[in-house]
Amino acid sequence: MTVFKALLRKAFGRITTLAVLWIFCLVLAIPILALSADDFTVTLLGTGMPVPSPDRFGNSTLVEAGGQRLVFDMGRGVTIRLWQKQIPLGSINAHFLTHLHSDHINGLSDLWLSGWIQTPFGGRKKPFLIYGPPGTEKMMSNLWEAFSEDRRIRLEDEKNPLEGIQVDAHDFKPGVVYEKNGVVVTAFEVDHGDLVKPCYGFKITYKNHSVVISGDTRYSTNLEKAARSADLLICEVAMIPEKLFAKFPAYKAIYEHHISPELAGKLFSVSRPKLAVYTHLVLSGLPREGIPFPKPEELLAATRKTYDGPVVVGADLMGFKIDDSGVSIIEPSRK
Repeated sequence: MTVFKALLRKAFGRITTLAVLWIFCLVLAIPILALSADDFTVTLLGTGMPVPSPDRFGNSTLVEAGGQRLVFDMGRGVTIRLWQKQIPLGSINAHFLTHLHSDHINGLSDLWLSGWIQTPFGGRKKPFLIYGPPGTEKMMSNLWEAFSEDRRIRLEDEKNPLEGIQVDAHDFKPGVVYEKNGVVVTAFEVDHGDLVKPCYGFKITYKNHSVVISGDTRYSTNLEKAARSADLLICEVAMIPEKLFAKFPAYKAIYEHHISPELAGKLFSVSRPKLAVYTHLVLSGLPREGIPFPKPEELLAATRKTYDGPVVVGADLMGFKIDDSGVSIIEPSRK
């Protein structure tokens, strides 16, 4: 800051500290809007589970391709992670849901509402476009009513554009659900348990490259087929210590709805993606009672029992670039 202040004084003469701080903050607040139509990138916005964590936010993935921004699932903290990347919330072109469990949608209303505020972090002027399983249209209709007072106040007080808060919701079935500028999003059913139906995964293709998002699932032949030779396979995983099953029976039910690292390794061995990455890490523990959370290296060691190819454990804001040379990892930055 001292160097910055000195440079400004040299250029403009005497300047107050307050003015320096104001200019400095203004510069930092300018959002990064440039998005090349040729880029195909993925960012893990949230890699966590329902356990409240400052390190791993709720499940959410950003895909940028064809000059578009697409968000898949909107768990807790999605707005925070987007703005950490200086991506305006209102700049997302389309939103997609794998299923309607609360940990995949509890950041949805924040993204919808905060994205409507006409500031650098918001700015949406078009309807909120969202695709999800049956029940999505009804859910969005209920949210419209639930936030009617907020909408009324901001329309009258802030003069926000009505179009920016309107909703364009679509319930979908398996198949192509979105296609624009060469980007194709295809939904396929996965297996998240007998009572959690339908639950979907997604395959995003662009310029002969593909990214597959598993959604919440046990071992699924549909996922296996969709992921064959994908550039990037983003897969959920669960690893829960046996001691927790006896103390908290709910953990056994949770575990039985997800894929283990050993079965994930089997999936990777069959589908052979160029790179597999773990997200939505259902890694449970209770340190206060001597039951530590499983560590990433333990997760990878279990995976290696059935898979010898490239795999990494995802982290919030970890990114990936997909092109003809392969898949490169962009390490997370939380400035």
